[in-house]
Amino acid sequence: MSLPPERQRRRTTQSATIRDVAARAGVSPMTVSRVINRETTVKEETRALVEQAITDLNYAPNPAARSLAGSAPFRIGLLYDNPSTGYLSEFLVGALDESSRTGAQVVIEKCAEPELAGATLTRLLRTGVDGLILPPPLCESPQVLAEVKASGAAAVGVATGTVSTDMATIRIDNEAAAFELTQHLLSLGHRRFGFIKGHPNQTVSQQRLDGFMTALKAAGVPMEDVRVEQGYFTYRSGLDAAEKLLAGDTRPTAIFACNDDMAAAAVAIAHRRGLDVPTDLTVCGFDDTVLATTIWPELTTIRQPVTEMSRTAIELLVREIRMRNANDSSVDHPHVLADYALIRRESDAPPKS
Repeated sequence: MSLPPERQRRRTTQSATIRDVAARAGVSPMTVSRVINRETTVKEETRALVEQAITDLNYAPNPAARSLAGSAPFRIGLLYDNPSTGYLSEFLVGALDESSRTGAQVVIEKCAEPELAGATLTRLLRTGVDGLILPPPLCESPQVLAEVKASGAAAVGVATGTVSTDMATIRIDNEAAAFELTQHLLSLGHRRFGFIKGHPNQTVSQQRLDGFMTALKAAGVPMEDVRVEQGYFTYRSGLDAAEKLLAGDTRPTAIFACNDDMAAAAVAIAHRRGLDVPTDLTVCGFDDTVLATTIWPELTTIRQPVTEMSRTAIELLVREIRMRNANDSSVDHPHVLADYALIRRESDAPPKS
């Protein structure tokens, strides 16, 4: 008599080994291990064969066996200080998801004051962390970076504006992304613009402004029809900036905000003033956090793959830690340029004629 499907699946999970997966895929057990650990040295066609074999056999890696094989869980410190809860939420989801998959443990620590970075890092390193993940703005904080370098700890900077010689980095081309979004607004027919800058403690703020201005100048838009207000990546700062942009008789027909929080604030101010978005005013953001689809109208924005970038940070950090532990002299600091995408939703339209 055959077993019920549920019991068959349980038996397969319990009996399948890494060698079974290797035999089914026609590769070595070491290659299977590399695929499981998401190492980048495996060819895509080989990775696909192994992943299919894992699915067919319903194989689940045994944490204890991985530990005996030299893949003991790592402790990763994640420092954060981000004014956007939506951004931070997506970042943490990616980090925790990837750490769960790899067996790494994530220790989360807030570092709100750069001048306290030394004490925060010392406390974190004393807990026995093997490496550090630095999201913005800490990935560019001179105090934090100096302390990380002095400690000699492995680290990965995420969503930085520039690359580093001291640690791996993951970023998008912010200037190109802003240029593309601005070109989209120009294609709709907009010629009077407002721009809400990001916090000056991050180089991406200037890069997004540069991309915006480059597109406008290429299109011959007079600078007297462009107004720029300072924001700080917070909803509150977006309210203040939007109030200034929409004051007076000559207001912009389109506002480009440096993140979704500030764009959402601009939509709120427009509604407060009796303006319809997008009929009377187009508003666009940046990042494509959950906030972009929880307000009305939903925001046109640039999708920065925050969750995926966070996952990649964990992957790069685990790789470097393993290489350090193996005394591998080829340890390097890779720099990953992630893809972005223009996401068009309901917050943009041609200006009123």
